[in-house]
Amino acid sequence: MCTHEPRCPDSSANDGEAAVVVASHPEQGWSLLCNGIVLFEDTGELLPDGHAVAARRREMTAAAAHRAA
Repeated sequence: MCTHEPRCPDSSANDGEAAVVVASHPEQGWSLLCNGIVLFEDTGELLPDGHAVAARRREMTAAAAHRAA
């Protein structure tokens, strides 16, 4: 899908979420990335092959010490 230079990371790459947003629907809570990932505002993902990646809110909260309280 990607036509950018340099190319966006593939959806299977560790940094796949770094791809360019091609469609954003914040009112619905999701964005479509150039590599086909649908990224949800709760940090969950739907990959192009249909697999779902669970939201990682706990990981993000643990990484931000000021939010752990």
